[in-house]
Amino acid sequence: MDLSINGQVRTLDDAAVDPAMPLLWVLRDVLNLTGTKFGCGVSACGACTVHADGQALRSCVTPLGAVAGKRIVTIEALGTAEQPHVLQAAWIAHQVPQCGYCQSGMLMAAAALLEKNPNPTDADIDAAITNLCRCGTYPRIREAIKTAGAAMRGGVTYKSSGAKP
Repeated sequence: MDLSINGQVRTLDDAAVDPAMPLLWVLRDVLNLTGTKFGCGVSACGACTVHADGQALRSCVTPLGAVAGKRIVTIEALGTAEQPHVLQAAWIAHQVPQCGYCQSGMLMAAAALLEKNPNPTDADIDAAITNLCRCGTYPRIREAIKTAGAAMRGGVTYKSSGAKP
């Protein structure tokens, strides 16, 4: 099976993967893309969030066969250390990460939201970001999403650390 992951076609050995295998395990165990995390295994926490054709989805409950032919994007393709995604810069500026475990899924969910709506209200954020954060940094997450949206619209000011996108 061929799968488009982060802009590259990856050929998966049919003997190594079952179409019913959750996408999360294909990413982590077969393709060694370990940025996407396992949290709960039942689609509740969002640590496993990736994009499929631009839509955020929970990879722990998504069978590989359901994403055949779709463009999959993981946290590894969101930005780089040299050129972080505007969300990653906002995350740092607002000091969002605490333990960090939920961050890759949270960032991917936020990126999907901002692609559709770069000026979300609190209600928009609450509806789109259903990921769980054990550290409770939700107010910082909300502000970071708004800051990143402003940057995407062209007028950002970073209030915290001075980081720039």
